[in-house]
Amino acid sequence: MKLKALLAIGLIASAAQVSAREHIEIVGSSTVYPFTTVVAERFGKATQFRTPTVESTGTGGGMQLFCGGVGVGTPDMTNASRRIKSSEIELCASNGVNEIVEVKVGYDGIVMANSVAAQQFDLTPREIFLALGKLVPNPDGSETLVENPYRTWDQVNSSLPAVRIEVLGPPPSSGTRDAFAELAMESGCKSFDWIAAIKSEDKNRFKAVCHGIREDGAYVEAGENDNLIVQKLAANPNSLGVFGYSFLESNADVVHGAMIDGIAPEFEAISDGSYPISRALFFYVKAAHVNVVPGIEEFLSEFTSEAAWGDDGYLTDRGLIPMPEEERAQVGTAVRNLEAI
Repeated sequence: MKLKALLAIGLIASAAQVSAREHIEIVGSSTVYPFTTVVAERFGKATQFRTPTVESTGTGGGMQLFCGGVGVGTPDMTNASRRIKSSEIELCASNGVNEIVEVKVGYDGIVMANSVAAQQFDLTPREIFLALGKLVPNPDGSETLVENPYRTWDQVNSSLPAVRIEVLGPPPSSGTRDAFAELAMESGCKSFDWIAAIKSEDKNRFKAVCHGIREDGAYVEAGENDNLIVQKLAANPNSLGVFGYSFLESNADVVHGAMIDGIAPEFEAISDGSYPISRALFFYVKAAHVNVVPGIEEFLSEFTSEAAWGDDGYLTDRGLIPMPEEERAQVGTAVRNLEAI
């Protein structure tokens, strides 16, 4: 009885803490940030609720904050440019965050872009891996791995520009970095059959090789601010940057995206799946805060409305690639029912 009483008191105290806050707090992915910000601003203007605060902390950083517990000191939602990891679900549970609602927002392409003043690249995943992998196949043709010896793009492939390899990208805490490693780096890595075979023998070694990014200056961790990466590309035409498609679209006068396997990072190609480096975007909601922090259900309703995430919704104007209508309907139903993962 004492334990039950203490738990009940703890839950009441948590709810009281949360209710002391009159606005929604959102953290997480810098890629999802622009979409959430637009919805938040419209929501604040069109309803009686206060405009939610949205902070760009990166996907990993957002998960740490979100999973910190239940109460006024923790955010209500976190944006994510990848699906939540099992380790993060466990972290949440260990801190009393047991009911998490997943909201799949739509799709996004990851681009490698450079200044419009420079030659547009046409890369394959194999070339991306050879340029950025920490360990790569020995150029002598033997089935051994060596520290990356390539310094210029034309050393990777003679048809590429003879400029130094310098790629500005997100840090390990970023969901974009995770997705880039999985979709681009691993894809190129697996194009070597003998490395692909490692996966069935030693998954940890395979991941270390295929997701490992060089640390000798060729890849520069440029932080979570994608707009800052775009600015640096304009100042240095020989550099490439890694970020989400929405930032390419909104800065088309400054940068252009590299083609991947001959396919340009365009809306239609990402939508139909033909562009090789594309991923789903999400945000996660703390069910314990619903009906306690004002406006959460109404905010979810706005974000999942056809006016926002539909084929002709205002988020598509910002670069979001909408889900097919049937998928939107399924996700929308699950969100309205607050179905926990």
